Amino acid sequence: MSETGTLTKLCETADVSEDLPFRAEIDGFGYAIFQAGDQYYVTADLCSHGPGFLSDGFIEGCEVECPFHQGRFDVRTGQPTAPPCEVPIKVWTPVVSDEAIFIDISAGLS
Repeated sequence: MSETGTLTKLCETADVSEDLPFRAEIDGFGYAIFQAGDQYYVTADLCSHGPGFLSDGFIEGCEVECPFHQGRFDVRTGQPTAPPCEVPIKVWTPVVSDEAIFIDISAGLS
């Protein structure tokens, strides 16, 4: 992981596929990177309901299912889409450049 201006590199685009999310950790915080079609999405990796990592979850389209209690989130917005999850997760708008995925860590949306 490296910083470019205010952007921080999370991974290469080749590290992520529609079937396999990627986990990046920066300063002890986990980020989950997802691909849906030709779009990439970045969320907090830790589920807001329990100790499950979303990067280990099942992804279908733009929805990820947490492996801990099978709650779901929309990776575009961070909003929960199935119980028991009720609290949104933080999301970041990724920037793709030179086949790498970057985010502005300070600009996370919840």
